[in-house]
This record gives sequence, structure tokens and C-alpha cells, in this order.
Amino acid sequence: MNIIETLVSAKPGSALANAMEKRAEILRLSQAAHDAVLLPRDPGGLSHGLRAALAARMARHNGNEALAAHYDTLVDRAGEPDTVLLATPGTNVSDPRTAEIVRHADMLTVAPREATRGNIEALREVGVTDADIVRLSELAAFVNYQVRVIAGMTLIGGMK
Repeated sequence: MNIIETLVSAKPGSALANAMEKRAEILRLSQAAHDAVLLPRDPGGLSHGLRAALAARMARHNGNEALAAHYDTLVDRAGEPDTVLLATPGTNVSDPRTAEIVRHADMLTVAPREATRGNIEALREVGVTDADIVRLSELAAFVNYQVRVIAGMTLIGGMK
């Protein structure tokens, strides 16, 4: 069972369970995307712990504490204690590179239309590579997609 199915917890035989069964390939691909974005073999300059902490933070910005808890588990598993605090919106760090990554992740989550070329330049100025900028964008896109899929399925599950 993948993380979306786990968090939605559709009752067997329900309309939602039937819909999810018919869309099993989408759910399988969503889980594959989760693993690729959060746990890649080569994390580049965004460690597994940082990715998980940012994902938890994004989930919290979106009001999905259950998804955030899933990502908190990945933060713990990564064994990177410096990333734990980043999982909570409103926390800041003194390291300029990490601070800019967090700021950018927050913007992509709460105000994505405000993103500009200047934001990309700000990441580059603190040493974030182009490959890591793409990785960060993929992470934000995926977590925000995941939040919306879970919200939609939960809504469908509540219908009679």
C-alpha cells in the first residue's frame, strides 16, 4: 500500500476504494515519484533528511498533519538532526544556503505565482546548483500534488 492509500484509508467496498482500485496505476506512479523525489540514490546537494524536512514543512503549510508525520518519519530515519527543526513552518536557520532553500520551498508552497527569475538567482548566489534547483522544484511540485490528491480522495471518501 502506498502513502496516498494509507493516508486516505478508504473503506473496502466504498466508492472511494473502487475509484482508487480503478486508478491503481496512477497511485503506483505517485509512489514511484515519492521514492524518486524523497529517496533518490544520488540526492545531490539536497540530502534525504533535508528533502524530508522540507516535505514535512510543505505538508504543514497545507494543513495536512498526517502527511507531515509521514515525512517526519523519513527525517528521523535519515539521521540528520540538523534538519528536524526545518520541518516546522516559521523556523529559521542561520546557514545562508539552507535558509534560502527553505525560503524558496516555502514560497513554492504558499505563493508559487510569486516565483521569479530573481528567486532562482538568489539560490545560485548561495551556492545552490542548477541541478539542485530542479530537485527542489520537483520536491515542491510533488508534495503539493500529493496534498491535493489526498484532499480530493478524502473528500470523495466522505461522500455518500
